[in-house]
Amino acid sequence: MAKNLKELYELRGKAVADARVLVDAADNAKRIMNEDEERQYKAFMSDEARFADEIKREEELLSAEKRVAGENLAAQNKDEQRGKQSPENELRSTAFRKLLVQGEQSLSLDEHRTLTTGSDTQAGFLNSPQEFVQQLIERVHDEVFIEAASTQHTTTNANGLGFPSLETYPGKIKMITEIGEVKEDKALAFGKREFKPHLARNLIKISTKMLRADGMNPETIAINAMTYIISITKEYMYLLGTGNQEPLGLFTASDKGIPTSRDFTTDMNAGNDPTGAFNFTADALKGVKYSLKAQYMKTASWLFHRDAVARLAKLKTGDGYYIFDATDKVGAVDQLLGRPLMMSEYVPNTFTASQYVGMFGDLSKYWTVNSLALRIQRLNELFAATGEVGFLFELEFDGMPVLSEAFTRIKTAAA
Repeated sequence: MAKNLKELYELRGKAVADARVLVDAADNAKRIMNEDEERQYKAFMSDEARFADEIKREEELLSAEKRVAGENLAAQNKDEQRGKQSPENELRSTAFRKLLVQGEQSLSLDEHRTLTTGSDTQAGFLNSPQEFVQQLIERVHDEVFIEAASTQHTTTNANGLGFPSLETYPGKIKMITEIGEVKEDKALAFGKREFKPHLARNLIKISTKMLRADGMNPETIAINAMTYIISITKEYMYLLGTGNQEPLGLFTASDKGIPTSRDFTTDMNAGNDPTGAFNFTADALKGVKYSLKAQYMKTASWLFHRDAVARLAKLKTGDGYYIFDATDKVGAVDQLLGRPLMMSEYVPNTFTASQYVGMFGDLSKYWTVNSLALRIQRLNELFAATGEVGFLFELEFDGMPVLSEAFTRIKTAAA
C-alpha cells in the first residue's frame, strides 16, 4: 500500500495510462480488444478503483487527524476559558455527558430541565446541546458531497420552509410610439417550493465498558457512529428519494423536481463491445454538456457511478483525444469534457435499455433543509443483558431540485 497521497495518485495515474495503452492498441489496429486485452484492461481499472478508494481513505484520515488536533486545541482553550463559560451552557454540557455515560436517571432536576424538550409529543427524548448538533451536521457535510455542494438551509419550524419561485419570465420589452398604449405583460408567473424536514430514525448500541473507559469521549463515540449512518442515508435520498415523506432525489422523474423533459436519451449502443452492452459515446456526452445553458455549464458537474466511469475512461474524441482526464494532483478532481466528475455508489448503474446512468448539472440548484432538532434517547434496560446501551437518534431533513433547467439526466436509448 502506498505511504502517501502523492504516491497513490501516481499509481492511480499509471493504472489509467496502462489501460489507455490497451485501448489505443486496439483502436489503431481498427479492432476490438481481444480476450486477454479485455482481462488486462479490467485489471488496470480495478487497480484504479482500488487506488481511488485508498486515496479517499487517506484523505479522510488526514481530515480526521486535523479534526482531532483541532479538538485537542479547542479542549485546551476551553479549559483556559472555562471561567468565561456561562453557568447555563456549562450545566447543559455537563448534563449531556452524564446522559450519554450514566443515563437519564443520573440527572438532577436542573440538569434534566436544561435538556428536556418543550413538547409533550417528544416525551422521553432530550435535546442535545446546540454545539453537539452543529458539529454532527458539519461532519455529515464532509462525507456527503451532494449536501456540501447543495444550497443548504436550516429550520426549527415544524411546518417547514416555503420559498417563492419565478416560474415564467416576462416577454421582451415592446417598442411603441410616443403616445402608444402600454399593455400588460401577463407572462410573469410565480410559484412556490415547499420543504418540510422528514423524520429519520436509527438505533446504535455502544458497550457500557467503552462508554466508561478512561480517555474516551462519549460525544465523539456517538458522533462517529452516527456520521456514517446519516451520510449514506442522506446521499441515497438526495439521489433516489421518491419525494413521498422523504427528499425528492435527482434521479427521480417528477414535475416537482426534474421532469422527464430534462432527460437526454443518448445514442448509447453496442458499438464495438462484443457483449452487446450499452456504452457511452463522446458525441452523446457533448450533447449532454451543451444541453445546459452557459450560465449553468460554468458551475455544473458530472455525476456517475464508478462503473460508468470505467466505461468513460475508454472514450476518445474523433481526433483521438481522451475525453476523461484522471487527475494525478493531490486534492484535485477528475475531469470530463472540462468539468468536474463526481462519483457516488448510489447513482444508477444498470446499463440496459431506457435506464438513467448519470447526470450533468449545477448541484447548487439542489436545496437541502436540515432541522437542528436532533434528539437522542438512551435505552438502558433493552440491551442490559449484553452489557450495551442503546442510543435512539432522530433527526429531520429534506431536499429537492428547485430549478429543473439546471440539470440534464442521462438515459440510455430504448431497446
